[in-house]
Amino acid sequence: MVRDGTTGGTPAGNGRRPRGVGGRRPRGVGAIVSSAHLAAGASPALSELEFGLILASHAFSRWMVRCMAAAGVPGLSAMEVLILHSVRHRDRAKTLADLCLVLDIQDTHVATYAIRKLATAGLVATGRAGKEKLIRITDAGRAACDRYAEIRERLLVRATTSTGPAEEVLSQIGAQLRALSGSYEQAARAATTL
Repeated sequence: MVRDGTTGGTPAGNGRRPRGVGGRRPRGVGAIVSSAHLAAGASPALSELEFGLILASHAFSRWMVRCMAAAGVPGLSAMEVLILHSVRHRDRAKTLADLCLVLDIQDTHVATYAIRKLATAGLVATGRAGKEKLIRITDAGRAACDRYAEIRERLLVRATTSTGPAEEVLSQIGAQLRALSGSYEQAARAATTL
């Protein structure tokens, strides 16, 4: 079965084959990507990474929503769950600007809507310090985050620690992804000038 969208199954790009079991690619299987035409360039491996990011991003979003629902708070979007955990971080009040900076949210109205929904649900509270609007976690929000953490440990952490990469490798992957995000940001800025 050809999984790269090509008809002949030839390797994409520069002829290098993706590595499978034992570091070798199965014969006739090209890069595993969602868009073979993008993998035909100088870096088919980047296209493989992007496909992995697409799948991981969607899976992570589904996980957050379902885990929070299992924690007793159904109906939140992935963005709302992210903001809730970010508000809970270190149990310090945050500004809207803090949240948008940390989570790399460019459309502040998305964060504002999420905060309003979380406040309506009683999970966060808003207040002011001078002209700054502050968002803080409530006891109900803290309890929801704690239940989420318990479910995460039981269902996700146990599974990844027994079958997944070692802690050091996960940490390295996280560092690589953060570094790559800078490359994508720079490329996005450059693309706006074209």
